Amino acid sequence: MFHNYPATYTDLYELTMAQGYFLSGRQNDTAVFDYFFRKLPFKGGYVVFAGISDFLEILADYHFHEAELDYLKERGFHDAFLSYLKDFRFKGTIRAAREGEIIFNNTPAIIVEGNLIETQIIETLLLNLVNFESLIATKSARLKHAAGERTVLDFGLRRSQGFGGVQASKASIIGGLDGTSNVYAGLAYGLNISGTMAHSWIQSFEDELTAFRTYAKYYPELCVLLVDTYDTLEQGIPNAITIAQELKDQGFALQAIRLDSGDLAYLSKKARKQLDEAGFPDVKIAVSNQLDEHLIKSLLDQKAPIDIFGVGTKLVTAYDNPALDGVYKLASINGNPTLKISENIEKITLPGSKKVMRYFNKDGSIYADGIMLKDEELPTHIEHPYFPTKRTKVQDYVAQELLQKVVDKGTILVKPNTAVQSATYFKQQYQKLDPEYKRFDNPHVYKVGVSNALKTLRDKLITSNKR
Repeated sequence: MFHNYPATYTDLYELTMAQGYFLSGRQNDTAVFDYFFRKLPFKGGYVVFAGISDFLEILADYHFHEAELDYLKERGFHDAFLSYLKDFRFKGTIRAAREGEIIFNNTPAIIVEGNLIETQIIETLLLNLVNFESLIATKSARLKHAAGERTVLDFGLRRSQGFGGVQASKASIIGGLDGTSNVYAGLAYGLNISGTMAHSWIQSFEDELTAFRTYAKYYPELCVLLVDTYDTLEQGIPNAITIAQELKDQGFALQAIRLDSGDLAYLSKKARKQLDEAGFPDVKIAVSNQLDEHLIKSLLDQKAPIDIFGVGTKLVTAYDNPALDGVYKLASINGNPTLKISENIEKITLPGSKKVMRYFNKDGSIYADGIMLKDEELPTHIEHPYFPTKRTKVQDYVAQELLQKVVDKGTILVKPNTAVQSATYFKQQYQKLDPEYKRFDNPHVYKVGVSNALKTLRDKLITSNKR
């Protein structure tokens, strides 16, 4: 995995550009890069910021191993540049939102400052981790929102893209899920792990009842039975009820049954009735099979008596929006603000070293984000980045800086949060987000504005670069 050789976990052009900077004597040039994304995923109203803890953990020991340098030499890189890389360490400064923070499109969530080479080299690693984990954390938050107080578990490792399943499981917890089937992620990140049985367990026995009875023998305190291998209503649930009674007689309790196919709304209602009539109202009903937030919402709208949702493929692959379009754009070079111009005004970047202020209503709810030049005083208004007639008054709102310094001259200032810590923080922030931003259909558009000074600088640079 990339932990073994993080410095070459990158795109080739990051290193060819870095070498070009070095060979042209620009290794001491200074640069500022902004990380942000332009489009909210899943047609939603927000993103859950994740991945920064993994990035900082890797950055703390980020260097080029001898095997990496030998490989780059074979690829034709210059000896002088390889000598430079031998002693390379990131010595720059990074300001970032806290993991678990709620962030919005076009608002910088990470600002990297340092020499041109070091800020360029770390780009791909940063984008890879933050884009993917933020995407999965956001999907998880939507799943949990749909399920309410019911349990939602990550069952996606077998359908994930290789070792990305490890990051996906961690991100799912940050986004609010209650546990994962991923044992490796449980070990690595201290996550709650959960699982039941597969159909193969039941098929391997001479009959379903024997399969259930054997499982209950070895796991009497954690017994969950998969009831849809043969005939759910006529065989699976009745056999589960038999085991529930046997466990009760032994002083234990059947925890749940699981449905993994068929009409989950219909079957869960029938299962609940059978369990209740047999005297087992506390046995929970778990379901799985191609679930997403929309199907969960549909099931609950149908009053399906489901207690636990296991979500796999559509979580870890972010099935309906498989990538977050986070970008890493140069905003300043040697103290001079710069920008990328595009025919599409929404792709014109914001120049200069900046800060981001988050504004809150008096009740503590999130109101707006303001992007401004790093050293300017707080403005009374923020302006729409693209529509000059739209502006929002912010002087009467509580303002806090969104980005905190996490790396200073190469020194990691904060201990990266655990997934559980980030999940706790997210839950706190999520309570501050009004329901209009959480709905799945046509969520409210969050206000992100720029100061007049920043907008003026951008427009001036656009004009000067077109001459």
